[in-house]
Amino acid sequence: MRSDLEFIASLVHAKSRVLDLGCGDGALLSYLAREKSVTGYGVDDDSSAIATCLAKGVNVIEHDLNEGLSRFPDDSFDMVLMTETLQATLEPHKLVRELLRIGQECIVTFPNFAHWSCRIHMLSRGTMPVSTHLPHQWYNTPNIHLCTVKDFDELCASLDLRVIDRFVVDNDYQSGRICTWWPNLFGATAFYRLGRQ
Repeated sequence: MRSDLEFIASLVHAKSRVLDLGCGDGALLSYLAREKSVTGYGVDDDSSAIATCLAKGVNVIEHDLNEGLSRFPDDSFDMVLMTETLQATLEPHKLVRELLRIGQECIVTFPNFAHWSCRIHMLSRGTMPVSTHLPHQWYNTPNIHLCTVKDFDELCASLDLRVIDRFVVDNDYQSGRICTWWPNLFGATAFYRLGRQ
């Protein structure tokens, strides 16, 4: 399992009800069901990812997140997960609100576009950066709403969301003093655990 998913798994309580939006191959939900006895459901719109989930025994729903989450009732889940998916949605600000309507808490992760390597790439080459945490070219990237740690902090404040925890890590998923002191400059990936006010 990827390092970022291992980190997220450590934040999920045992025996909780979990919804994983943009679940991909279901690796995280499979692990959580096996190791933490969670009751989990995945959501994805990729048919091959859905087939992989089903082969692993992961409950999965085919759904386009850009259509919203109205099919899920209020307080359906203890935790809603959205890893590396928010920046690929049409209206991320609306989706974040929905996460906390259907779940008591949510974990959102995204690549930080203000990372020093992105800044240097744009300054020196004048092109959109391609890096470990942003591996696509500008014309084939699924990321349509790139943001920074500072942008997301401001979004949380404007939506009156409670930031329970924020972890910012480097390309190796390590968090040290430098990432803590200057998260917007040295953080490659941001992890937010959000709750209701």
